[in-house]
Amino acid sequence: MAKSFTISHTNAVLNFTKYYCTSSVELLDSRGFKKVVEVHLLYLKRKGKPLYYALNKIEPDDSTLVDELVTMFKLLLVMDLDEVKKVHKDYIAYIKAKDSLLEFVETMYNYWRSLERYALVYNNKSQKGIQNAQFIQSHSDFESLILETYRKVSETIMGKKNRVYRQLIAGVNAGIVVNEYRLNCEQGIYEVLRPIPIIEAIILHPPFITYPRRNTRDGIFKEVFENPIKDVEMDKNDFLCYPAKVGKFFALIYFHKDFMSMGVTLANLFELADLDTVKFSDPDMIYVFGVKDEVEKTCFYHDSDNDLFVGYASYSDEFDYFGYMKKMILTLHNVKGINQGGLPIHGAMAVITMDNNETKNIVIMGDSGAGKSETLEALRTLEDNGIRDIKIIFDDMGIIFDEDDKIKAYGTEIGAFVRLDDLDTGYAYRTIDRSIFMNPDKINARIVIPVATYEEITKGYEIDLFLYANNYDDDNKPVEIFNDLATAKQVFIDGARLAKGTTQEVGLVKSYFANPFGPVQRQEQTDPLIDKYFKMFFDQGIRVGQLKTKLGIKGYETSGPKAAAIELLKFLNK
Repeated sequence: MAKSFTISHTNAVLNFTKYYCTSSVELLDSRGFKKVVEVHLLYLKRKGKPLYYALNKIEPDDSTLVDELVTMFKLLLVMDLDEVKKVHKDYIAYIKAKDSLLEFVETMYNYWRSLERYALVYNNKSQKGIQNAQFIQSHSDFESLILETYRKVSETIMGKKNRVYRQLIAGVNAGIVVNEYRLNCEQGIYEVLRPIPIIEAIILHPPFITYPRRNTRDGIFKEVFENPIKDVEMDKNDFLCYPAKVGKFFALIYFHKDFMSMGVTLANLFELADLDTVKFSDPDMIYVFGVKDEVEKTCFYHDSDNDLFVGYASYSDEFDYFGYMKKMILTLHNVKGINQGGLPIHGAMAVITMDNNETKNIVIMGDSGAGKSETLEALRTLEDNGIRDIKIIFDDMGIIFDEDDKIKAYGTEIGAFVRLDDLDTGYAYRTIDRSIFMNPDKINARIVIPVATYEEITKGYEIDLFLYANNYDDDNKPVEIFNDLATAKQVFIDGARLAKGTTQEVGLVKSYFANPFGPVQRQEQTDPLIDKYFKMFFDQGIRVGQLKTKLGIKGYETSGPKAAAIELLKFLNK
């Protein structure tokens, strides 16, 4: 029972397999409910709220106060205030202070809803629980139970019925089914990962809003030459594993439950692998996020014996930003791809079908904040002006391979992790039913939305137009095609952009090949790949140029990408 409910960080995690409430009495009698009362009372005390002192006058001992509040709520399920007075005279003081009692119910309900709430079901037939029942139905039932109990208690205290009912998400934000697949490692470094449960399915209740402690990411991930997993300690009760398909590769992503929102958000970004169809014992990448150690660090390592890339991020509020989850996974993907002769592309790709049914495959490359995704979103608004359909192949990271002397492009993600401010006005609201929001009230607010299927992003596409997203030039020539190979190559290698606040950088900055996630760390390997693929572009008549989005120039945050999209559309129609 003790492990059936935990509150840590900003999370509440309920283990439905160990304990699942089916009635209001069971709910109020659970350890989880008592824990919520305790934590909320502690919050009121720590903040010096008048409500705490009003309740403290009734019962000065906090522990006893918690017990009496729980008992009072249980009584209110079956009695009105007058009946409680007659039968339980010890609680008359609470009835006299019914305004404070009602305020506590309301503030505790709001506190509960402010938490990121997750339900776990362990798919193990040896345990008793609801894992054999309909998991989706259990979520709906739990939602109704919370609302029913809250309304019953509050209405009894008020002595009247509500006249307006709001069907808020009061149960859990996400449900996770986990299984006990085992990583195929005998003894040694990876043995610590064996007992950690693997996610089998996820149920989301959008809009899902999270509030990570950080809003930007710093620096690049360093490659180290000793396995960071060596000698680490990981409690199987503290971690979960998200098995992901990242482009062509298979990754096992282990995360601490205190960062549950990051693990759940992965479902909107990377395909959740079907463990019956992947070679589970032979991953291409492993990422361990949230190990408590003495040194704060993020790094990656190549286990050449197993051709396995290992990412690592320690437990720290400094890394409580989804960029540290997503970008490390992409770094591992990219160095793996470089080793196989591929060239990682930090950018966006779309397959655009024109009104005449002609298809154009375009890639827009650029570092964070360059305007690649924003231009594609602007193109969406032009669908009635010559575009029949736009299919996103990748929104942030892709990779190109030489396949029988033909360049083929592949995506890595099924979703997009984009700045809320840079989207077309109203777009976030139109997709609210499938979105995950991060710090929507702050600078660099983000939204994670699914944009493509895994089958689409891994099909392999030829390229018609390869553009660099230039967000700093203020001229009236949005589309410029290069005629000189050396000039074109240098623009892409320089990777210049005006920083947009997505990292700690400011002003006009440069990053090698606009991609600090693999190519920077493996520059000696990447240089000949750039030479090879750019020569193929020019030899095969694939047009290479730059698209001037002006996204980094003040006042052009929306109009710049829109103007670039209009000119790009004209260019495609030539």
